[in-house]
Amino acid sequence: MKLYAPKYYKKFNCIADKCKHSCCIGWEIDIDSETLGKYNSLSAEASESILNSIDFCNSPHFKLLDNKRCQNLDENGLCTIIKSMGEDYLCDICREHPRFYNFTNRGKEVGIGMSCEEACRIILSSDDYDEMIEIAEVPGDEDISDFDAITRINIIYNFLKDEEFDIIGKMAILYDTYDIEVEFEHMLETLEELEYLNPENRAAFLSYAELDDVVPNDNELTRAFAYFIYRYCSEACNYVEFCESLSFAAFCTKLILGITSIDDIYEKARRVSEEIEYSEQNIEIIKSRLFYY
Repeated sequence: MKLYAPKYYKKFNCIADKCKHSCCIGWEIDIDSETLGKYNSLSAEASESILNSIDFCNSPHFKLLDNKRCQNLDENGLCTIIKSMGEDYLCDICREHPRFYNFTNRGKEVGIGMSCEEACRIILSSDDYDEMIEIAEVPGDEDISDFDAITRINIIYNFLKDEEFDIIGKMAILYDTYDIEVEFEHMLETLEELEYLNPENRAAFLSYAELDDVVPNDNELTRAFAYFIYRYCSEACNYVEFCESLSFAAFCTKLILGITSIDDIYEKARRVSEEIEYSEQNIEIIKSRLFYY
């Protein structure tokens, strides 16, 4: 099976201590069994610090200090596991974040998630979202799905390049094309139902307001919409799933546009990704409220 990625994927590298929103702060990271076995096989001297940083209750995970920092994050914002033993000793989540994987009708896809500030910067500044590259051969079955979501996505991407309409106009045309009805007037009610990791994000989301005039940051919003389509539509196994995911992509894009308490488009996009994309419950709430077909 071939592994594909957007062309901009190869631009990504973790910026580590330069990151203002470290994924090593505020998240309880579960440790996979293979990596845990590596830690247990180390000498007592080498493993002492790592094993002491793990909470073995329920699913083993790295402990957080009172300031919510991972115990393996040093004062300079660098991972002590990487510094002492290298990236081969990172657990799956730490090694893979912010990557995500999809299985599609053409093979496997990988992308980077916008909750990571460096990934967000790359995604919103890259106009080559429609250019896919083959990056590897991976084990797996080529025959994934009979539904051709990829061709539909490519047609949408070609339309997104049309400069005649702004992003709101393009989404409206896509609703008509796919015979989708999306009740965006219930946006604030939906946002109130979500679970929030960060209370500041709840306040920011509830500052949402519809904009009736010229759409600011149209290019960045178009790229964000393309990202959400890539992440959620490509795995669709049928037409209804595809329409549902397209509606979800539109919701997230409109939320980024409509947050009024934050000016920076990159920060708005990062927060939307952080609060919505990493909560299955929030995704389900949004889809249940916005998709009508």
